[in-house]
Amino acid sequence: MANILVCDDDKEIVDAIEIYLCQDGNEIFKAYDGEQAIEILSRENIHLLIMDIMMPKLDGIRATMKIREYSSIPIIILSAKSEDADKILGLNIGADDYITKPFNPL
Repeated sequence: MANILVCDDDKEIVDAIEIYLCQDGNEIFKAYDGEQAIEILSRENIHLLIMDIMMPKLDGIRATMKIREYSSIPIIILSAKSEDADKILGLNIGADDYITKPFNPL
């Protein structure tokens, strides 16, 4: 069982991901912008972060860069931005993987 933080400004996407990840007994934490994600990471023992890029307040790129200053937690970027340059940027700033929306949950 893992503690997984899902961060996306689309609450329906967060809820859908939670449904799939809870089936394996994982505990899901929810954030709706990068600032909330950083706050949750500071107080909870999170094992995996799934992060959107385009969000209000603090986007996923800037949040990932801040998180990488103090943590090596696995980060998967989940984004509608599907250009190769976007994927390269995400991986270069410290993400461990990059998945484009829409995605097949299986």
